[in-house]
Amino acid sequence: MAERIAPMIHVPDVKATAEWYASIGFEIRDVGRECDDGDVIWALLRLGESTVMLSAGGKASDAHRREFDLYIYAEEIDRRYEELKSRVDIIEEPHDTFYGMREFLLRDCNRFWITFAEPMVR
Repeated sequence: MAERIAPMIHVPDVKATAEWYASIGFEIRDVGRECDDGDVIWALLRLGESTVMLSAGGKASDAHRREFDLYIYAEEIDRRYEELKSRVDIIEEPHDTFYGMREFLLRDCNRFWITFAEPMVR
């Protein structure tokens, strides 16, 4: 079996964060609910080959610090950027890097940074 790694992000509201990620193209693969009150305590998300787990108990970033950065390999960066730019907080527009990736950066609903990246065509 191939090894799989899923970064875990601790967030203030798992359900709201999972729904936000779904709005930008992630698939919600699974959720866990706490028995007594029905709150969502974790969620498993997927975009292409990238898997991310959300867990309750975190706090949002503020203007002075970055709690978490997520680096997602994705296809068609420029198309994805055009679809999202009017709906999300863009940090950096699409650009080519010296290390051979085309990327753009945005903030999620908790002000965590997400980089969408794909290898540049040579």
